Amino acid sequence: MKKTKIICTVGPATDDENILRSMIEKGMNVARFNFSHGEYDTHEARFNEVVKIRNELQMP
Repeated sequence: MKKTKIICTVGPATDDENILRSMIEKGMNVARFNFSHGEYDTHEARFNEVVKIRNELQMP
C-alpha cells in the first residue's frame, strides 16, 4: 500500500481536462477545493470533472 499522499489544489489553472488528467495519472490522491475563492457551481463542475476522469481511468 502506498503511504505517500499527493494533495493538489484544483482551481482555474487546472480547468483544462488534460492538465487535470495528467495530475491524476502522476499520482494525485486528493483534490483540494479552496471555497474561499470561486463560486459553488464552479467548484461542483471541477469536482465532477475529477470524478469523470477517475472513472475513465478506472481509479477508486
